[in-house]
Amino acid sequence: MRYHAGMSKQMTIRGVPDEVARKIRRLSRERGSSVNTTVLEILRHAVGVDARRELLARYATWTAQDLAQVEEAVAAQRVIDDSLWR
Repeated sequence: MRYHAGMSKQMTIRGVPDEVARKIRRLSRERGSSVNTTVLEILRHAVGVDARRELLARYATWTAQDLAQVEEAVAAQRVIDDSLWR
């Protein structure tokens, strides 16, 4: 998943331990992606950007089944209990 909103920032990270660098390179090879893309995905996940986007996407797009469930729940709230109004 690539995400570029607005201007992207350049960052330099110093002091990356050898073990971390090896694992990131290995993960990049396994994913078939660049080290940069892999690190960006890890950072997005670590700070919750992807999770937030997925949550927003879930509420921004409804399926026909979602709409039917909401309409059913709302319909149940529209029932008037005449005994309460006497």
